[in-house]
Amino acid sequence: MKRRMKRNKAAALILAGTMSLSLAACGGNSQENAQGGNGGGSGEAVTVAIWDNAQLAGLKEIMADFTSESGIPVEIQVVPWDQYWTLLEDGAQGGSMPDVFWMHSNYSQKFMSNDILLDLTDRIAGSDVIDLSKYYEDITGLYQLDGKTYGIPKDYDTIGLWYNKALFDEAGIAYPDESWTWETFAETAEKLTDKDKGQYGFASPAANNQDGYYNLIYSQGGTILNEDKTKSGWDSPETISAMNWWLENLVKKSMPTQEVMGESAADVLFGSGKVAMIMQGSWMVAAFKGNEYTDENCDVAVLPMAEDGTRKTIYNGLGWAASAEGPHVEESWKLLEYLGSEAAQKKQAELGVTMSAYMGTSDTWVNCAPEFHLQAYLDMTDDMVIRPYTRNTKIWEDYSQITMVKAYTGEMTMEEVCRDIAAFMNEQLAQEQ
Repeated sequence: MKRRMKRNKAAALILAGTMSLSLAACGGNSQENAQGGNGGGSGEAVTVAIWDNAQLAGLKEIMADFTSESGIPVEIQVVPWDQYWTLLEDGAQGGSMPDVFWMHSNYSQKFMSNDILLDLTDRIAGSDVIDLSKYYEDITGLYQLDGKTYGIPKDYDTIGLWYNKALFDEAGIAYPDESWTWETFAETAEKLTDKDKGQYGFASPAANNQDGYYNLIYSQGGTILNEDKTKSGWDSPETISAMNWWLENLVKKSMPTQEVMGESAADVLFGSGKVAMIMQGSWMVAAFKGNEYTDENCDVAVLPMAEDGTRKTIYNGLGWAASAEGPHVEESWKLLEYLGSEAAQKKQAELGVTMSAYMGTSDTWVNCAPEFHLQAYLDMTDDMVIRPYTRNTKIWEDYSQITMVKAYTGEMTMEEVCRDIAAFMNEQLAQEQ
């Protein structure tokens, strides 16, 4: 009873309202139940919750392989991002969580610290399949707390620069390549902007951090969070300088207004030919491949570099987790073990679901959409920075995104915004110590 009370109280603290964010691997916008197996076994299905409908087809095939091997049926439910965390919160309170589900770095610390996720530490230690050294250390670390592991790495992502070849061709401008600096990028974005025609060189709303200004900040020597997660880097001179450059050279010269980008997501504007360039994560490939316009007119390159040659990408990765008190704990573990296996991770990449967390298994992913130069995403792995996170990520990140709007709209100067975010973030970090 005491443990259940603790979980109920903890769940109430997890997510008080959800923003629509552009986050690693968040792209689903519909809900669908799907049998992931092809029969076999007579027990109840293991329920699986995800939020990206674009990954459903490939995951169904992988789940079918699992069912064929184990006899355990699987049922997948796709829940949109802005409902997903409410589903888990309500499930934690009412004892009706999905058996297996995706976990994200924004929420993992809270879920791990409150007896909601199944502790996988001993199971992993006794497994012949799971070897945590085979995954990127930073991704594994997202789902570990106090020496225990609560999630199996599912994937990893990097950020690329998508561009509209038709708009570049029309303007007689060469496509982006590895020689581009941030200055080249800004100059080209301005050339491709014609506000009278409703055409813009670049779009990146205030909420886009991993797939936006974070990449510039780190390439310019700035930071969002110090190494021991005790102090914000938003008020560092390097970060403020980078964000001032972002505002003056991109937001003011080449972007739609924040209001326009609030009404239509950057990828929607891009996919309708109104924007020449956007930054997007590798998780968006399936969606772009399925869009007739982007499939025919668009491609992707590596991100621009700083003048000194520094090229950074912010990366992240999802984890497969299970309910600590679900009715199918052992079956859930078997599924997690299978999903983390080299074979399943290879198939995830081959099917084009996403790049896979198991190192050395993502090379075939570039072939899933040969119309795009997906090698750019793998090339970005040369210098990756893990997406900043702490126990209270959701709180300070929501605040930073809301406050950043004030710089975009001119309500506050960029320096004021950066210092305001830093002060709020430092208050949250102090509470974590």
